[in-house]
Amino acid sequence: MRASQILAVSCLGAFGVSAQDASTNAPVVTGNPAGRAVRATLPEEPFFTSGSLEGNVEGYITAETGPGGVGVTYGVHFSNLPREGGPFTYHLHVDPVPADGNCTETLAHLDPYQRGEDPPCDASAPETCQVGDLSGKYGKITSDPFEASYHDPYSSLIEGQGSYFGNRSFVFHFANKTRISCANFAPVEGGNSTYPVMPTGTGGTPGGPISSETGTVPPIAAANALNAVKNYAVAPLIALLFML
Repeated sequence: MRASQILAVSCLGAFGVSAQDASTNAPVVTGNPAGRAVRATLPEEPFFTSGSLEGNVEGYITAETGPGGVGVTYGVHFSNLPREGGPFTYHLHVDPVPADGNCTETLAHLDPYQRGEDPPCDASAPETCQVGDLSGKYGKITSDPFEASYHDPYSSLIEGQGSYFGNRSFVFHFANKTRISCANFAPVEGGNSTYPVMPTGTGGTPGGPISSETGTVPPIAAANALNAVKNYAVAPLIALLFML
């Protein structure tokens, strides 16, 4: 390889490291509306119908504004787990479950700061994890039944923020990441949300599309824009490498 090619490869590698460093830790969310609460309940029928599962995993996730409006307090309840394939995981996902219950359509984990899935979440530093990686931050499912409650300061119930999940979904996974079941979040009756209460185990978008605050770009949009810039910047370097 000529010296010019070596230099080009070195520059490309350095840019790649810089691009990885561009991802940021999740900030603590403040100002969540007092009294706001949502819930997602798994449906009767599973999305994944093979293996040792009898019926579907039963359970739900509740989430409400944390003390002083900081973050979100979660309550997690699951039972009737598959007899094998654990420890099981669950995550907030970007899109809601469609009407046909296809969990694949929920897309990837909620990750407005472009952290990515690798390396795995370090539970001792939850701010460095994907916002939606709840089991990574607070523990995988290792018992049947399983119950947990915890406070996540990086989740939002403020519409328009990248870490907002009130109109998104969660997915329940085997350890190998296969999707078993999924459900949409919807306002809890009696909460102060203006959205109507809807069933959460099937499709539909109870929260409607994610809105942006006037004059601002939600973190998830900003991060995606950054990725686009990085891609356009890398492409000429790759082309130059093969021309040398």
